[in-house]
Amino acid sequence: MYHLIALLIGFFVDLLLGDPHSIPHPVVWIGKLISAAEKLVRRLFPKTVRGENIAGGVLWVIVVLVSTAVPALLLYAAYRLHPAAGLVLESIMCWQILATRSLRDESMKVYAALKKGGAIIPVDSEQSVPEEYRRAVSMIVGRDTAELDDLAVTRAAVETVAENASDGVIAPMLFLALGGAPLGFFYKAANTMDSMLGYIEMPYKNIGLVPAKMDDVLNYIPARLSALLM
Repeated sequence: MYHLIALLIGFFVDLLLGDPHSIPHPVVWIGKLISAAEKLVRRLFPKTVRGENIAGGVLWVIVVLVSTAVPALLLYAAYRLHPAAGLVLESIMCWQILATRSLRDESMKVYAALKKGGAIIPVDSEQSVPEEYRRAVSMIVGRDTAELDDLAVTRAAVETVAENASDGVIAPMLFLALGGAPLGFFYKAANTMDSMLGYIEMPYKNIGLVPAKMDDVLNYIPARLSALLM
């Protein structure tokens, strides 16, 4: 019951405040853990396809264990101290795991820039997309937007909103509902590893295989739930 109450409180706080840049975000710490673990396993395992695949699996286990165990231990101590202390701490954790308001705010900057520039520019038009629009898109997509044409820039924004609605809202809420903040951080760790390592280009092609596949597994149900909700 406390987990569900914390989820509701965290969700509404996220709607109100989003992710203030002045507050250190746990995902940043998870990212630093991933970088440190990557350097460690690259030194320990041979630089072969098999060696790097195994290294990626070991890296995945290390990161998800630490990312799940730390909040679990903190919550255990807080709830032992007093149920109210545990509820407050878990509500804060749920707030930081979710990204509803931030997704809305950043994507609406793209919409505002487009509105400012007028109607959507036809694909066969010689007029280029406004630079402000292109810059706004570049803030929410993980790709170079400088060479994208008008249709591709618009599509990039729509695809990013759809993907992050699943990765940043629906999937975390599902894991939070099932196992509270510790399981929520388990998902965020796995998803962050996919974002940082799940590429088909070197040097991540081999070491990122397990993180990418595990992210696919964890998102199998949330992605379809997101599609149904949309």
